[in-house]
This record gives sequence, structure tokens and C-alpha cells, in this order.
Amino acid sequence: MPGVQTCGRCLRHPPAFEHAHAAFEYRFPVDRVIQRFKFAGDLAAGRWLAEQLAHAVREAARPDLLVVPALAPARLRVRGFNQALEIARVVGAACAIPVDAAAIVKVRDTAPQPGLGSLARRANLRGAFRATRAFDRAHVALVDDVMTTGATADAIARALRSAGARRVDVWVVARTPDPRR
Repeated sequence: MPGVQTCGRCLRHPPAFEHAHAAFEYRFPVDRVIQRFKFAGDLAAGRWLAEQLAHAVREAARPDLLVVPALAPARLRVRGFNQALEIARVVGAACAIPVDAAAIVKVRDTAPQPGLGSLARRANLRGAFRATRAFDRAHVALVDDVMTTGATADAIARALRSAGARRVDVWVVARTPDPRR
């Protein structure tokens, strides 16, 4: 987001990803649109959000591939779709970047992230993801709907780097604003 600098925590403990790009801050009215997309299955709202993300990353360094977080099977059954994959498909088509929907798998169940603080989120996700293929020094962008503390993005970026990715960026529709601002 324009004007956002690297935070103190990231300076002390850099994440495994290089850059994070967000189209919006996660606040009204965007938060309601995202919730409508995720929890009410409003795919038109999701398409609009994805188009906004594609527009926001138009000047970003072009990755070789887009990947998405794995959604737990139980959550996928309830929701009926992976919201990150729906976003990535639109962004990938708009930016002419291939999408690998199966590049990341969740190798163990984790507690739900909402309600957990930053440190608890990181501990909860440690070792929870694995790459399903080698990335041979590829530049990869992780696409998701919302970035809160960055714990999920960091855990997935670590799995991608372990599989050979030379650079991992994060592209999200919305970023939760720093509560201190």
C-alpha cells in the first residue's frame, strides 16, 4: 500500500517473503465485500476484488508463477470454493501468469487463526505447509484474500524457499491495518 514502510518487527525478524502488495486496507467497506465473497459465496464480489488486486500489482515485479494457500478439506467442503484460488485465477489471467493450485499442501491441522496473536499464529503454522514440487529458482507470488499478521504468508514462503524458490512475494486483496496507526 502506498506510504507503508517496513515495520520494526520485520526489520528485526525479516519474513521469508520479499514484498507484500495489497490492493486495500481491510476496513469498511472492503471488509464487508470480502466477507460477502468468502462466507456468502458471492463470486461476483470475488471477481471484483480480484480485478482490483490485478490492477494494484500491475507495476510489481512479474513472478513466474502464482500459488495459493491450501484450504483445509473441511473448510473447503463448507465453503464450496477456495477464495484465494478464485482470486488467483482472475489475477493470473489478467497478468498472463500461470496459477498452480496444488503447489502448496497443508500437512497438519492447525487451530483457526482468528483470535490468535502474532506469536501464537506463527507457532500454530510452523511446519504446517509443504511445497508439492521443486521451484528451481523461480520467482513465485502467493495470492490470498487477507493478510493479518503475515504468519500464513511467512510459513508458506518458507515452504516455497525450501523447495527452491529464489523469491517469494505476497499479493493480497487487503491488509489488516496496524492497530497502532
